[in-house]
Amino acid sequence: MKSTFKAGLVAAALGVLALVGVADAQGQSSPLTYVQAGRLLADPATGKVETARTIVVENGKVLRIEEGYTSAPGAKVIDLKDSFVLPGLIDSHVHLTSQNGPKGALERFTKTKSDYALDGAYYANLTLRAGFTTVADLGGSNESVFALRGAIAAGRLPGPRIIAAGSAVSVHGGHGDSANAMPEELVPVFRETSVCSGADDCRRAVREQVRSGADVIKITATGGVLSPTNAGLAKQFSDDEIKAIVETAHAMGRRVTAHAHGADGINAFLKAGGDSIEHGTYLDAESIKLFKANGAWLVPTLLAGDFVAREAAKPDTWMVPAVKAKALEAGPKMLSMARRAHDGGVKIAFGTDTGVSAHGDNAQEFALLVKAGLSPLEAIKAATVFAAEHLDLAGLIGSLTGGKQADIVAVKGDPLTDVTVLEHVSFVMKGGIVYRQD
Repeated sequence: MKSTFKAGLVAAALGVLALVGVADAQGQSSPLTYVQAGRLLADPATGKVETARTIVVENGKVLRIEEGYTSAPGAKVIDLKDSFVLPGLIDSHVHLTSQNGPKGALERFTKTKSDYALDGAYYANLTLRAGFTTVADLGGSNESVFALRGAIAAGRLPGPRIIAAGSAVSVHGGHGDSANAMPEELVPVFRETSVCSGADDCRRAVREQVRSGADVIKITATGGVLSPTNAGLAKQFSDDEIKAIVETAHAMGRRVTAHAHGADGINAFLKAGGDSIEHGTYLDAESIKLFKANGAWLVPTLLAGDFVAREAAKPDTWMVPAVKAKALEAGPKMLSMARRAHDGGVKIAFGTDTGVSAHGDNAQEFALLVKAGLSPLEAIKAATVFAAEHLDLAGLIGSLTGGKQADIVAVKGDPLTDVTVLEHVSFVMKGGIVYRQD
C-alpha cells in the first residue's frame, strides 16, 4: 500500500522541484558553485563529520563532494571554512499562514483568505531564513496554503519547499471545524468542505481535499488544545470514519496523518493503518506497539506543548477558559510522552506545530527533543534524513549526496555538542540559491 501513495507524492514533489530553476535570488543564471565547508555532516544517517570539504553544486543539486577546499575558474565560491555545514532542515508540522496570539479570534472575522496567504509569504521567509528548507503545512484554508505553495515553487516568493495538506478533515463540531464558536447564521460561511460525519461523508471529504490539491491528508482524530470548545482531547471520529478516511487517502495516492492527543484516538488511527501521528500526548504502551508494528511515525511537536503551557500560565493570557484548561493539562505532558516513545523505539520525525508558537523559532524544538532523551545527532536526524523518509522525499532531500537538492545550512558552533546553535543559522541555501549569508 505504501508504495502506491509514495510514488504519487514523489512524482508530485518532482514536479514542484522542477519549477525551481537554476537562477539565483536576483534571477541571474548560476555557474557551478563551490561551497567550502570547515566541518561537514553531509549524511546525518552516518553521523560522520568530515573536515575541509567542498560541496559542488550544479543546477540546484549536489553534484559531488570533494576533499579539501576546491574551486574552478569562473565558478562561484562560498567560504564556510569557519562553519559547521549540514543539510537543510525539515519541519514536518507547521501552519505558515497564521500565528496564534491575542488578536486571533478577531482576525477570523477581519482577515480574508488573501490576507492569510500574504501573512504566509512573510512567515515562509522567516522559516527559510531560520534554516528550514522544507516543511509540511498541516492546516490552513486550501486557497491560502496552496497559493503560497505554488508561488514559492515557481520562484516568485522566498520560502521553504511546502508539502501541503490544506484544510484538515474534521468532524462536525470537533477540532478543526472552523465554524466552532460562530453564530449559527455564519456557520455555512466559515465551515470548510473537509468537515464530515459518517464514513461515506468522510470519504467525500478526503476526495474533495485531493481534488483541491492536497499533497497529504490530515485528520483531527481527537480534540485539540486550541479549539474554542470544552470537548476535551479524546477521540472524535468513529472507527468506521477513521477507516474510511485512511482507505480513501491511500487509494488516492496520499499519506494520511492524524492530529491526536488521546490514546483512544491514537490507537484507533494506527489500527486503521494511518501513517503518522502529530502530537501523541497521551500515547500508551499499546500505542508504542502499534507504532512499531505499522512502521508509523511520531511527530511530537514539543515546542507547541511548551508554548501553550507557558502562555496559559500567564495571568493575562489571551486564551479563553476552555483553551487555557486544556493547555495547562496537555502541554506539560508532552516531554515525558516523547521520552517514552523514544525509549520504546518509535520512529520520530521533527515537527513543531509552528504557527502555534512564533514562525522562525522552529529550531527551539531541538533542545526540547534532547531534553526528552534524544542525543543531538538523533535530533538532527529527526529534522533531516528521518523527516525526509517520513515525507517520502528521501530521494530528494535530507542529506547532501549526489543528485539531491542543494539544500544547505551552516552554523558557527558545533550542534553535536550544543544543539541550541541550530537556533542561530548563519547560512541558508535552498535548491542552489543562497537566501542567507551572515
